[in-house]
Amino acid sequence: MNRREFISSSGVAAVALGRGANASTTTASPHPKPVLMKLGCQSAPTSDEHLKYLARYGVRHICGYPQIADGRIYATVDELSRMKDLAAGNGIEIDCVVPPVLASSYIDNEKHPAIMLARSPERDRDIESIQKMIRNCAQAGLPMLKYNMSILGVLRTGRTPGRGDASYSQWKLAEAHPKTPLTIAGEVDADRFWERITYFLDRIIPVANEYKVRMACHPQDPGVPPEGYQGVNRVLGTVDGLKRFIAIRESPYHGLNFCQGTVSEMLADPGREVYDVIRYFGSRKKIFNVHFRNIRGHRNDFVEMYPDEGDVDMVKAIHVYREVGYPYMLMPDHVPQAESDPRGLQSFAFCYGYIRGLIQSLNHPA
Repeated sequence: MNRREFISSSGVAAVALGRGANASTTTASPHPKPVLMKLGCQSAPTSDEHLKYLARYGVRHICGYPQIADGRIYATVDELSRMKDLAAGNGIEIDCVVPPVLASSYIDNEKHPAIMLARSPERDRDIESIQKMIRNCAQAGLPMLKYNMSILGVLRTGRTPGRGDASYSQWKLAEAHPKTPLTIAGEVDADRFWERITYFLDRIIPVANEYKVRMACHPQDPGVPPEGYQGVNRVLGTVDGLKRFIAIRESPYHGLNFCQGTVSEMLADPGREVYDVIRYFGSRKKIFNVHFRNIRGHRNDFVEMYPDEGDVDMVKAIHVYREVGYPYMLMPDHVPQAESDPRGLQSFAFCYGYIRGLIQSLNHPA
């Protein structure tokens, strides 16, 4: 065999071996979809110091927190523009805005609970403020708001040791003991909760349509049994509930702040099931933002992990986002904690690098 024949036959063998190695993983499409998703972050504050930290680790797209004066629950065009300009000075775009209302907070601690309590006339005034913020975001060139429809906030039962000196947040329903039988909301069954959600969407989504601003709702974290927890049925704590939610007001501007971690927490076997959930909402263009985090466990019993060590195959997940043509941000959320990293900046930096590397890998298939 001469040199040219050897090189030719070696090349064929290498291709065959490569195909064999990939046979059990992801089969490359002959015409892969372009990679449109971006590394993002939602951590606060949107200050010059924090923006420089984000830029240091390659974050170029974020959810921003405007500085709002006078106790208002909407930002003016000037306040939004100042935030946008400050970010631009650090090479960062504001792709989403976080309003000072409808957070993932416990209702007893919430400063503006009227929408979730169905308390009129306060809820109508608060909804009018959100309508103003949608209009102002459009005028400032900001394309999305994210929000929660939560009464119980984020439920957890404590922390557990993780790798190194890190600790991880966990939820074990069997060990959960609420401080009080009920919140200030009292009993909120599924029908009452859906009424409150529908009341809000009926007044907000038409304005979002008019001004072409996406409204991204976070699922309820975590789901609870159908009989509820502290008297509350978390209707956005199941995949079926999220399907019903996006169908209430059909609109390209009504969708999800898709927390992959929270959705995984809804499932009996997230390592097997979550990819089809991504496909369902992604193929319908209802995913407006992604919290790209991982868990170990399942519904009612899980631990929040670093993205590279949980039960969900994050490499497979990012391929599914590409498959459905997802074009927006992938961001960390609920990072592990350590005494030596009290603000979580190191954990966030690890997650930025992990997500950035996965996105870059999509542009360079083997």
